[in-house]
Amino acid sequence: MPKSYMSRATLARELDMSESTVSDMVRRGILPRPLRFSAGCMRWRWADVDMALQSLGNSAHAIEDAERAEGVRRAIEASKQRAGRKSEPR
Repeated sequence: MPKSYMSRATLARELDMSESTVSDMVRRGILPRPLRFSAGCMRWRWADVDMALQSLGNSAHAIEDAERAEGVRRAIEASKQRAGRKSEPR
């Protein structure tokens, strides 16, 4: 299960994309803006990211740039996999 609050680097790793793609997806409104705890500390809340990805559903085809659409598809799949692992008994 991912951490509740994560840095851009951790979020990019969790979503299997580059940090610049995360930044671009935030700029385009696909991912939520991070919370700013101080001048040098910004974190994304996984629950917010997961909700944004779930709201995209199967609309990745509507994104014009094929590379970004693939990133969104991978992010959605990663989110679904994490949701499945959370529901598995330990």
